[in-house]
Amino acid sequence: MGFLRVAISGLVAGLMFAQGLVCAVAALVAQGGRISARADILTHFAPFWLAGAVVVAAYALLLAPRPLRTIFLTLGGVGAIAAGSLVLPEYVRPMSPRAPAGAPHQLKLVQFNVWGRNTDLSDTARWIVDQDPDVVVIEEATPAIRDAILQRRAYHVVCGKCQVMIFSKLPTIDSGVVDTPHGLPRPPIARGAYHSASGDFTVVGTHYTWPTKGSLQQQQGQRLAWILAQYPKDAMILAGDFNSTPWSFSRRREDAMFGLERRTRALFSWPAGEVSHERVKVPFPFLPIDQVYAGKAWRTVSVKRGPRLGSDHYPVIVTLARAP
Repeated sequence: MGFLRVAISGLVAGLMFAQGLVCAVAALVAQGGRISARADILTHFAPFWLAGAVVVAAYALLLAPRPLRTIFLTLGGVGAIAAGSLVLPEYVRPMSPRAPAGAPHQLKLVQFNVWGRNTDLSDTARWIVDQDPDVVVIEEATPAIRDAILQRRAYHVVCGKCQVMIFSKLPTIDSGVVDTPHGLPRPPIARGAYHSASGDFTVVGTHYTWPTKGSLQQQQGQRLAWILAQYPKDAMILAGDFNSTPWSFSRRREDAMFGLERRTRALFSWPAGEVSHERVKVPFPFLPIDQVYAGKAWRTVSVKRGPRLGSDHYPVIVTLARAP
């Protein structure tokens, strides 16, 4: 029994050392995301590095053999500090005051990547319409989901044959986007302008590529920022699947470039159900990659995540009120 206890203790120590080393190195390399798109990929998993490092630090204080305690505490501490510096800014960043639930001139928006392989379009469309949103921004849109929604409600549609579609109760007074300079690439994008009793406003929807595509995602962000600058921003709403978490340096840079306030704070929206073609299922979402921004003419009433439907994303429901 004594040999078995020693063997188990040694195995646990080895696993904790490997975990601490991986988390510390990953969190430190992720700091290079300030200048490297490749290093920035690691920032998206900062909560994992943080949780793993905290476990190692706890092991060092409670269970680690005394001669090895300093090593484990150093690995856990370095990992926790490096990863925490990535995650913490999202939770402490200042946000504008919220509007009360009964505030006038409210607008309800559903942001949803419905997924190109969604096999439950009927229930997905039914849920969207049942929310009675004023605006719906959909990514990975298809004619099938467009028709399923329109069969249940006569929305006005912007870019009805595009990958990104906007549905609205109000008719569109303007749509389309200006071309970027010299034909530079841009992400899939749709824009609709509307007139309401509380004033005109613009809705922009977009869908970025994955950050693993080199610097393409960062280039898409730069192009989108240029496009947004061509339109009034005070009453603008920007929503989409950015495939980018708030702890990444690319998301922080774009938060500053867009000139809009991101109203989603660490709202985990991916994955919902299956993750890959191998149908690997995850019980909870661990990446907050669906975002909603709004200009200073809007105050936030509520931000919440919708239920699991037929997509690999959860929908995001944001209610805004026109500022006095």
